[in-house]
Amino acid sequence: MNTNEAKEYLARREIPQLFESLLNGLMCSKPEDPVEYLESCLQKVKELGGCDKVKWDTFVSQEKKTLPPLNGGQSRRSFLRNGGPGSGKGTQSLKIAERYGFQYISVGELLRKKIHSTSSNRKWSLIAKIITTGELAPQETTITEIKQKLMQMPDEVGIVIDGFPRDVAQALSFEDQICTPDLVVFLACANQRLKERLLKRAEQQGRPDDNLKATQRRLMNFKQNAAPLVKYFQEKGLIMTFDADRDEDEVFYDISMAVDSKLFPNKEAAAGSSDLDPSMMLDTGEVIDTGSDYEDQGDDQLNVFGEDTMGGFMEDLKKCKIIFMIGGPGSGKGTQCGKLAEKYGFTHLSTDELLQNELSSESGRSKLIRDIMERGELVPSGIILELLKEAMVASLSNTKGFLIDGYPREVKQGEEFGRRIGDPHLVICMDCSADTMTNRLLQRSRNSPQADDNTTTIAKCLETYYRASIPVVAYYETKTQLHKINAEGTPEEVFLQLCTAIDSIF
Repeated sequence: MNTNEAKEYLARREIPQLFESLLNGLMCSKPEDPVEYLESCLQKVKELGGCDKVKWDTFVSQEKKTLPPLNGGQSRRSFLRNGGPGSGKGTQSLKIAERYGFQYISVGELLRKKIHSTSSNRKWSLIAKIITTGELAPQETTITEIKQKLMQMPDEVGIVIDGFPRDVAQALSFEDQICTPDLVVFLACANQRLKERLLKRAEQQGRPDDNLKATQRRLMNFKQNAAPLVKYFQEKGLIMTFDADRDEDEVFYDISMAVDSKLFPNKEAAAGSSDLDPSMMLDTGEVIDTGSDYEDQGDDQLNVFGEDTMGGFMEDLKKCKIIFMIGGPGSGKGTQCGKLAEKYGFTHLSTDELLQNELSSESGRSKLIRDIMERGELVPSGIILELLKEAMVASLSNTKGFLIDGYPREVKQGEEFGRRIGDPHLVICMDCSADTMTNRLLQRSRNSPQADDNTTTIAKCLETYYRASIPVVAYYETKTQLHKINAEGTPEEVFLQLCTAIDSIF
């Protein structure tokens, strides 16, 4: 019998699967008499009806099938990393694992090793073809491989899982069968740069799934799956996104800060600050600014959930109208945004509301924001932009545009938005006198017990608004369409003016 015949025999009889199941049983049970234990297992195989009835966990006792808690115990942590192929998630995952003493798992590598070791197995031969074309491996197969790997490392203090999950179904299956992760990191990178990195990697490593056709398919799959996946983890307060289109050390620093805050909130960071490059220590105003200039706004912005942050959404985003609504407190911009959103099918985003929603979550970022605000400092523009990006991505599939209320507060924010997302199609300035805004706010205070508006606080708010808005309005007057709306009239009169301005960009 030659080698090929031997391989064919083993595959046909499901022998590799049998041995895998026996080894899993031995590792989990640790019997005093392994020979007697194996004899009892083989007897069970006969009772089941043969090797083809054996699964990876057939000989794992029921209590062992429930994996040691990754996120509920005193010390064990789970940490999922996702982003576009080529976004650098593998590199960053390894660095984080090394820094914190976590175990690293690459789901892609798990599957590739399995394919290589069972090349004659019909099931895995089919999976190899699926992966080579850029499609996802079957969900249960992927979860099974992760579970098997985790069972081999029961005493690890933390685990970084790279390139998983790829869709909501995988996320739900992971939580149902294993645990809820402590933190999910999503990396963003320009699409063109991802393609360049993947082609370079293909030349260096020769991975079969890095061919051009498969790469395009993988990016397309990610684009379809990422928005609901991001939204799913946003609602659970677990996800943090980072711009991966920067220097590797800058990205690593930002992720480390997030891990320190989320996983080690009550003690010093797992590694001292001396372990980080001092040049990465930015001043207070920029410490959480996780973005960077994208070189080509025509590129899709991708993340690291297994794929990207703007995750291939830039083309779709460019099809949507983006409108900035600038106006002082009491100018009526919030009320009008709600009416405009209903009329035009827009999504109304308020930076104040986004911050409040984030603060009400239990995310690592919310703690950072709270600490900054408690020190009386302004929330860095990078955090505001990340919140906006995430909200826009989450709404992208069911909106015709975005009405962004109360943004930008300064020219720098507008410039940053333009570089990373794109310039707005229209900027609306609600032109209203200080007297009118004051009267409206005082009326609101009388009608609402919660409102604490008084003449002094209103005057301070208006002064802050005028000081910040004048240069912003001047900036957009020379850069894009800017419409000044007379906001002194009735809500109906103002609404008609706004509709005329918005109709001009369609």
